[in-house]
Amino acid sequence: MCNKEVLNALRNAIDKTRAKYPFTIDAWVILPDHMHAIWTLPPDDTDFANRWRLIKRYVTFACGNALHQPDLMTASKTKHRESTLWQRRYWEHLIRDDDDYAKHMDYVHLNPVKHGLVNQVIDWPHSSFHRYVNQGVYGADWGLAAMIIKSSFGE
Repeated sequence: MCNKEVLNALRNAIDKTRAKYPFTIDAWVILPDHMHAIWTLPPDDTDFANRWRLIKRYVTFACGNALHQPDLMTASKTKHRESTLWQRRYWEHLIRDDDDYAKHMDYVHLNPVKHGLVNQVIDWPHSSFHRYVNQGVYGADWGLAAMIIKSSFGE
């Protein structure tokens, strides 16, 4: 998912989707086999499903065939006319308060370290973390101390 073709298709899909169904991207991280996002939708709009459907559709049309892996096809995927690029479902969580928001922001940004892709959050290029460093919200070394403490306790 981190190759240039998919990243460009994803960026274009987000732009096309946002033109029809606006949303603000609060956080996003793209990993080789999955991604995490935090979005803010307009007031009285809870239609995450349609936005994800459109993003997945646009990306699949742009580059799905190039990323299709026949050996990963299952009878269920074939029956539902799915590809190997996307999961059928997504996980949705309504942020309850500022503390919940902060915890989810941290989770999104720490994910590349959690999965062993980099040692420091700043080293992962496909993340909104860099925007927040530039805005002074996070320090460039944020997350490093948390991971050191966590690993010292065997977690």
